[in-house]
Amino acid sequence: MVVPEDLVTGGATAAAPVVAPMRRRHLRGVLAIEQEANPRPWSHRLFAGELRMPTSRLYLVALQDHEVVGYAGLMTTLDEGHITNIAVHRDHRRRHLATMLMLVMMRRAVERGVVDMTLEVRMSNTAAQEMYRRFGFAPGGVRKGYYQDSGEDALIMWAHGIDSVDQAERLDALSAALPATFVDRTEGVDPLADARDDADAADDGTTDTETD
Repeated sequence: MVVPEDLVTGGATAAAPVVAPMRRRHLRGVLAIEQEANPRPWSHRLFAGELRMPTSRLYLVALQDHEVVGYAGLMTTLDEGHITNIAVHRDHRRRHLATMLMLVMMRRAVERGVVDMTLEVRMSNTAAQEMYRRFGFAPGGVRKGYYQDSGEDALIMWAHGIDSVDQAERLDALSAALPATFVDRTEGVDPLADARDDADAADDGTTDTETD
């Protein structure tokens, strides 16, 4: 369930999570989660490099009271999208943040012309696989020894036709079933303008801060 931002003003809804485009100022929080969640974490340089490619990359953060509590990334090639990563801070799991990130990610991907979406997930991570199935993903193969830290295989999953009416209805149903509201700050955002702002901030030596 998504609520307009101007309705999130006080009381119990004041702490509604926010899904927003990832910016350089979020990377400190993103890296803290990345280093805890992944045995082979991405570096600051790698994330920053991804943010410099807004026409073929889409990165989102989940914010709770201005703190980064989750993130997700997508790489696009023509009409295909590949989810590069998705993680939630260990203290904020089981609060449906991954579902919120996936909802926004898939909707923004469709706006970019993505028709089919894929990802890899550890064979042992059945909880994540179940979440992806709810979004219409199905097994499409196995990558043997994909995870270098353990040699574990990766299950390849695909969601085809994410631009269809059926998929839009699926996302609406998933959103309506959420027990909590969240704010989507990605609608109508110009990713090229965001990238230019980040580049200008880096050139000016602006210090990254944990704000939204």
